[in-house]
Amino acid sequence: MARILVADDEEGVRTFLAEALEYEGHVVTTAADGDEAARLLARQGVDLLLTDLKMPGLDGLALLRKVREEQPDVEVIVLTAIGSVESAVAAMKAGAFEYLQKPVSSPAELRLTVARALERRALLNFKAGARHTSGEVVLSWGAPAMAPVVEALRKVAPTQATVLLMGESGTGKEVAARALHQQSERAEGPFVAVNCAALTETLLESELFGHEKGAFTGAVAQRRGRIELAQGGTFFLDEVGELKAELQAKLLRVLQERRFERVGGTRTLEADVRWVAATNRDLKAMMARGEFREDLYHRLAVFPIRLPSLRERREDLKPLAELLLRRIGEELGRPGLRLSPEASERLVAFPWPGNVRELRNALERAAILTDGQVVEPRHLWMDPPGGSTPAPAGTAPEGGRLPDKTLEELERMAIEQAISDEGGNRKRAAQRLGIGLRTLYDKLRRYGMQ
Repeated sequence: MARILVADDEEGVRTFLAEALEYEGHVVTTAADGDEAARLLARQGVDLLLTDLKMPGLDGLALLRKVREEQPDVEVIVLTAIGSVESAVAAMKAGAFEYLQKPVSSPAELRLTVARALERRALLNFKAGARHTSGEVVLSWGAPAMAPVVEALRKVAPTQATVLLMGESGTGKEVAARALHQQSERAEGPFVAVNCAALTETLLESELFGHEKGAFTGAVAQRRGRIELAQGGTFFLDEVGELKAELQAKLLRVLQERRFERVGGTRTLEADVRWVAATNRDLKAMMARGEFREDLYHRLAVFPIRLPSLRERREDLKPLAELLLRRIGEELGRPGLRLSPEASERLVAFPWPGNVRELRNALERAAILTDGQVVEPRHLWMDPPGGSTPAPAGTAPEGGRLPDKTLEELERMAIEQAISDEGGNRKRAAQRLGIGLRTLYDKLRRYGMQ
């Protein structure tokens, strides 16, 4: 379904075009001339303009040029009388997607041309930043704690209900949002996400709603926001608890009215998106302190789902770690990395206060430190809460705590520790580190430790 504006000074033509397009489910607005069309375009957003070239007042070519300057994302199809080839060529040079000769031969021809124009617009939206979900999203490998989550997502996915995902940082809330999108009727549309904690208030408003040219210093061109890019799909608002009061009010209006304006603009655009929000904050406690709007909370928490921490779903830990390690290996150009049984046991026994994000970091460090295909316990450096759980002998320095250092510094420290533990015997130090002796010498030269 698209929003289409039809501009033609002949009432019969307007009616024919509108009825043919409404039959396809499009929302059609009509204008009797170019001036009326320009006024309508200034008040509301459309996906496609279908305009006659010859109209009293503002003609179709002038209207086309105005749209190209002010709303470059709107596709335009022009109607021209038979024999007016020069006018059609001028329209195409001015940026029209296509032209149709009047009288239009059939509704089928009209619908086909409109479908092609809308397809092009959707493709441009995708290239502008809308991301489609590809591949099946795996939420769990059978952990009982995840069963209610999987079932809740399955039930709510086919609806249009707004979903609020709650849980500790790193529990996979965006993964759950993608699974929800994948199971919904909007699966073929874009999945667009924005992290409210990652941007300043000013930048976040522009990121959400877009802005018009000249709206603020540095706004040298019109830009569509993430909500607009998500049209027809799912919009994921992560870390919603970080929104400041002013933006909370603006978001509430969008949720209530399903409409918004770009920053510095007056045109009203429709928010045809499925809303999914996520937070690791206690929004009810924030409401009690006056930090989060109660009306916004109730708009977002139509269907709340809590995601359990990783320590609550230990049955998932080993297969999840294996999946993450495979992906890390592919990213590093080292496919085939795997965990030893002892490394798997250590991963399952660890509390993972940082959840999946912390697990992935530990696996990435291990993948860098091992020179073979197998990750051993000595390659796993975790930072226990408060440093109360020491790492196995000969692994992480400082009793198992991970210092705030680069990976190169950590590797150097590990080498120094291994050589010290083996009384200076480099062959045994290499064995302790799980690398070849030649590799150890290469590293010693690189770090100036010979």
